[in-house]
Order: sequence, then C-alpha cells, then structure tokens
Amino acid sequence: MSRWKIAAAQYEPLKTSVREHIAHHLNFIDAAARQQCELLVFPALSLLGCMDESQCLPAPPDIDISLLQPLSQAAHAHRMTIIAGLPVEHNNRFVKGIAVFAPWITSLRLFPQSHGACLGKGLKAISVVDEQPEGVDMDPAFSLFTTSQSVSEPELLTSTSQLQRFSHQFSIAVLMANARGSSALWDESGQLIVRADRGSLLLTGQRTTQGWQGDIIPLR
Repeated sequence: MSRWKIAAAQYEPLKTSVREHIAHHLNFIDAAARQQCELLVFPALSLLGCMDESQCLPAPPDIDISLLQPLSQAAHAHRMTIIAGLPVEHNNRFVKGIAVFAPWITSLRLFPQSHGACLGKGLKAISVVDEQPEGVDMDPAFSLFTTSQSVSEPELLTSTSQLQRFSHQFSIAVLMANARGSSALWDESGQLIVRADRGSLLLTGQRTTQGWQGDIIPLR
C-alpha cells in the first residue's frame, strides 16, 4: 500500500448548538489538514455533542443541510474524507449513524452504524459493518476499519478488546475515535500502534512500506 495518513478526533462531550459543533469540527479538520491527513474520524454522535451512547437516542434536531456545507467544502478543499456522527432513522427508530463527507461525493451520505465502517485508501466506497462483525465476509479491498464511540469504563475495556480481536481476525488495521479517552490505532495483526490518554487531541496514524506509525497531537 502507498503512504496513507489518517486521524481520530478526541475531545470531551460538548453541550452547544449544531452550528458551534460544526465550527468545532472545522478546528479539528484544519489541524488534520496541517498534518496532511487524508481521513479524519470523529467520535460517536459528534454533531450532537458526543452524548453517552447508553442514552436513548433522540430524534436529531432539524438540521438545515446548508449548515453542514462547510464540512463538505472542507473535505473537498483538503482532499480529506471526514466521518462525523449523528442519529439516523433506521427501521422506524433512531440509531447511532455516520455522516460521510469526501472529495469523491457531491452530497451528504448518511449510514446507520452499529459496529463501524470499512474503507480503503483511494477507494470511493464505504462499507458499514453490522452488529455481528465476526460473521462478515471481509472484502480484501478494504484496508482500514473505523469506529466512532463515546464510552467510558467498563464499556471501553470491552470495546477495545473486541476491536483488537477483530483486527487480528480479519488482518485489518483499526482506528477508534472515542470522545471519553483512549482513542487508538491497531495494525493488521492487532498490535497497538498508538493510544491516547484523555483530553482534546488528534491521534494520527501513518501507513508506510515499513508499517504503521502513530502520534498524539494536543489541541488547544
């Protein structure tokens, strides 16, 4: 695989307006662009403030699509795929979902997300993994699995253990963005490359011919 740089945004949940959430996203996007990242993943429900996933999901506020236009513009300007989180209606209820902004799409794409999503450098596709990831037939064209979360202990310990096993089982790198700390990147063998502590930061990973390398960049 050619060189590929990816990032996960991490920050404590915010209670503010959708417009201010978008401005906060743009700050992280600018930071990721300075690091020449091609993919940026936000925590679960990031456009609502990374609320606790154990809570019952409300219907999303009426979001004027034009409010999200700056995220689409940033994706095109920086040649970056951006995955943000918001509730999505699925089977007559609202579930955790993702909004995808990318240079290769012209309109917002929404996906109900349960476990996570797969993608690959240069691929104009994304595949959302259902609630039984152990049973999926992993497409070898995908080289990265991403997951957006907002969980604390002990759910975090359970989740990270599952992700590490998933990485090893399917020989795929895994990037986790968790609002409440310990965002991480595992390589294709399930080996931990980099893990964050807590706080507002950008976790980055770069894939080269020598394998994955990671870094933590504080945001102020």
